[in-house]
Amino acid sequence: MIWRTTVSKITYKIEYSLLKDIVSFCNSRSVRDGICVHSPVVKMGFQEDMFLSNNLLSLYAKCFGVAHARQLFDEMPCRDVASWTMVMSAYGEIRDHEVAFELFGSMLVSGEFPNEFTLSTALRSCSASREFNHGTRLQAIVTKSGFDSNPVLSSNLIDFYSKCGCTQEAYRVFECMKNGDIVSWTMMVSSFVEAGSWSRALQLYCRMIGTGVAPNEFTFVKLLSASSFLGLNYGKLVHAHLMILGIELNLVLKTALVDMYGKCQSMEDAVKASKLTPDYDVFLWTAVISGFSQSLQCREAIAAFHEMETSGVVPNNFTYSGILNACSSILALDLGKQIHSRVIMAGLENDVSVGNSLVDMYMKSSDMIEDAVRAFEEIVSPNVISWTSLIAGFSEHGIEQESFKAFGAMQAVGVQPNSFTLSTILGACGTIKSRTQATKLHGYIIKNNAYNDLVVGNALVDAYAESGMVDDAWLVTRTMKHRDVITYTSLATRINQMGNHEMDLKIIIHMNDDDLRMDGFSLASFLSAAAGIPTMETGKQLHGYSLKSGLGSLISVSNGLVDLYGKCGSIHDANRAFREITEPDSVSWNGLIFGLASNGHVSSALSAFEDMRLAKVEPDQITFLLVLYACSHGGLVDMGLDYFHSMMEKHGIRPQLDHYICLVDLLGRAGRLEEAMIVIETIPFKPDALVYKTLLSACKLHGNIPLGEQMAREGLELDPSDPAFYVLLANLYDDSGQSELGEKTRRMMRERGVRKNPGQSWMETRNMVHLFTAGDTSHPLIGKIHEKIESLITQFRDQGILYQENRALVHHSEKLAVAFGLLSTAEKAPIRIIKNIRICRDCHEFIMNVTILVDREIIVRDGNRFHSFREGECSCRGYW
Repeated sequence: MIWRTTVSKITYKIEYSLLKDIVSFCNSRSVRDGICVHSPVVKMGFQEDMFLSNNLLSLYAKCFGVAHARQLFDEMPCRDVASWTMVMSAYGEIRDHEVAFELFGSMLVSGEFPNEFTLSTALRSCSASREFNHGTRLQAIVTKSGFDSNPVLSSNLIDFYSKCGCTQEAYRVFECMKNGDIVSWTMMVSSFVEAGSWSRALQLYCRMIGTGVAPNEFTFVKLLSASSFLGLNYGKLVHAHLMILGIELNLVLKTALVDMYGKCQSMEDAVKASKLTPDYDVFLWTAVISGFSQSLQCREAIAAFHEMETSGVVPNNFTYSGILNACSSILALDLGKQIHSRVIMAGLENDVSVGNSLVDMYMKSSDMIEDAVRAFEEIVSPNVISWTSLIAGFSEHGIEQESFKAFGAMQAVGVQPNSFTLSTILGACGTIKSRTQATKLHGYIIKNNAYNDLVVGNALVDAYAESGMVDDAWLVTRTMKHRDVITYTSLATRINQMGNHEMDLKIIIHMNDDDLRMDGFSLASFLSAAAGIPTMETGKQLHGYSLKSGLGSLISVSNGLVDLYGKCGSIHDANRAFREITEPDSVSWNGLIFGLASNGHVSSALSAFEDMRLAKVEPDQITFLLVLYACSHGGLVDMGLDYFHSMMEKHGIRPQLDHYICLVDLLGRAGRLEEAMIVIETIPFKPDALVYKTLLSACKLHGNIPLGEQMAREGLELDPSDPAFYVLLANLYDDSGQSELGEKTRRMMRERGVRKNPGQSWMETRNMVHLFTAGDTSHPLIGKIHEKIESLITQFRDQGILYQENRALVHHSEKLAVAFGLLSTAEKAPIRIIKNIRICRDCHEFIMNVTILVDREIIVRDGNRFHSFREGECSCRGYW
């Protein structure tokens, strides 16, 4: 009996040991046949043995899937922490994180407490699913359990916070680690790279080296990714470090190196890097092809593609995407179609990344959208990029309503827009100035918590501002958590386009409050605003900033300076700013020609036009508009006609309505009214009110009442609320001795509720703008100003200067401004005045006489042109 019991025990031990060895061996090597031990385990009553049960559980999960593993788990009579961890991990592997979280909760309810492996598994699920609340609760358990110094869990927490976009929280976890290993350091570097904090990633790497932690190839992959954004010099430094430390250049690291050089558009270095080792795979070839595409070297990209195929490497979806992106960049539609046929042969037309590139290529390269729509419809599961490309394409083709429909359809199928989608659709709102759509999207942004995204915020500001809703744009700006230079540049550009130049310049104060420095785009916008007022003092301050910041070398800033000085009447400074441009473009030449022409230097303006052609810079529509303007204000009728006819004959530029208006003005000023009328009758466009107003002004100048009356009738039919028609016609009657008709016209104007724009002039002194209106007495120095005007008129009489005083016009706004300028500016300093409408003849004569008395240049910019008064003469020579 004792012998039989002893034998039974020995047999039991042998059988248990054998089962243990078999299941352990099969589990470690994922051998499916190991599952055969499950039946003996049950028959021999080993179900409660945790080692055997957990190994079987792991084997089921690895070889037969989570469903079989879960069935075994549910049948287990006993479970320990390893059992719970294994089944949670199995659900995490198939990305069913919700069930993993439920299991974790059930485990806690059962009384089993998680260990570091359980917590690591749960944190990985939180990272993958971006479950912020679960993750923060797990961090509390980690701390409470005393695992906060565990390097694996700390790395998991860093990864979790990084994936949730909480880089600062990730960094706090990292800083609390006592002895970080290479994994945690690399994880934190990766977190900074993913968050776009590329400089901080490199700074952390320097700290890592200083603490004696040696980087590995994964660290350098992340550092090279950061260098792609920081620039070529940083990338070369990281490459040098990689070589100095003797890191083995495997395919993954070599691909990252090639990708960095490609993104920095240094393809010579990228190709050299690709040849450092003989190993190539599809990802390396794709990096080379993408690099050529980003550098717009389409021929080289195609050559690399052929070489890849010749070497036996089969292109993947990302390879074709890279080639198609090259076609999009250079608008190579035919080549794109050839690549499309290769995509179909490879069976990748349904792939989302290839489909996205096809949609983008067809939208950008073709005038027809049908091919792009078909490519979109071929994508089996369009993602957010697919929809964004479609929406952007519709908007670029000018069919914004289709963009809005696509945006709605996108949400209907369950695809949520990202920041780029929202910024794209907001751009469409701005283009068609749809206030309703902008407001609706604003509500959507608030509802979906996208308000704090800087890209979305900037797009919303731009959409409101472009739609004319400046107050709403300002409100969004002030409520944004973060603002950058783009925020203010968008706002400044739109406000400037609306003509509110003073408000535009006040944006500089807000930028300074946010500690933001102007870039080339914002500086160019502010220079344009300063030119629009124009304000010489602010303009000079901006010029000084451009020199100190080094932005003056940018062509947009240089062009802004030429425009500023030209519109301020400082031709010497405009010429100097132009000469400092290394390679003037058409905008530079246009700015110079306008400055010269509007300041009365007609021959110099036309000479600049000839110099432009000699410099082989093609004139555009604006250039010819300025040349015709110069001829009109210089009385050069025949030359102007030659330039007009040369537009189509020599330069292939079809004249637009504005050119015909200039032609009417050119002929009208010269008294060739019948020819001007023939031009109006033969314009290949529907004439607008300005055409008739231009000829009416010429009729007033030459006293042609019948034609003037006809022009007034035609113009008022198109724009009955324009006071200029009434004023010009009334003045025409007055000048022709028919004052009763003039008064009748003014009475008709009053009866119809049409008001004349009040004449206003303003000038700037000591960074302060002083506004004057005819007859206004609100200025603090108005008493002294009136005395100065009377004193000047008295001096005219005393010195025999001819001036026929008209008491009704004695307090016109430009006279008030001139008197104020003489009282408040330094002796011999130029006086610069802006007038909102055309200067009247009385004031013109008054200012000419003033410059006989005082050694001053008085520059007046009225609604038509500049008048530079000096020594009793004006630069307009009577043409205005």
